[in-house]
Amino acid sequence: MSEPTGTADPAAPAGPASIEEVLDRARTGLRRIGPVEARRAVREDGALLVDIRYQQQRERDGTIPGALQIERNELEWRLDPRGSHKIPEATDHDRRIVVFCNEGYASSLAAASLQQLGLHRATDLEGGFQAWREAGLPVEH
Repeated sequence: MSEPTGTADPAAPAGPASIEEVLDRARTGLRRIGPVEARRAVREDGALLVDIRYQQQRERDGTIPGALQIERNELEWRLDPRGSHKIPEATDHDRRIVVFCNEGYASSLAAASLQQLGLHRATDLEGGFQAWREAGLPVEH
């Protein structure tokens, strides 16, 4: 059996990584932002605020006005500007995208995945929807 020809990532652990390690690595490439900065990014920079929570969570807790609702399993397909299933708002790779989940864990992994697609301004909302709500920002029920 031949050896793999690719080069190993020196930052990657020698064996299987825990989810905490994967999350930490994903976050090293992000400049995560809080709720107030996320709201300002939408208003002043035209950032897309993207809710990746499950429908049940949105029904239970409410939604952020103006946020796009794209469940996690469709995210890359919908936001890839070159993709065949993109949404109209996926205009180019320079578009600022702020992804959020319920508490800010899955959204970090999602934002890192978007960066792998070349969406270099993708990031996530630190603390997720719960941080937004705790900051007293608008929520629709």
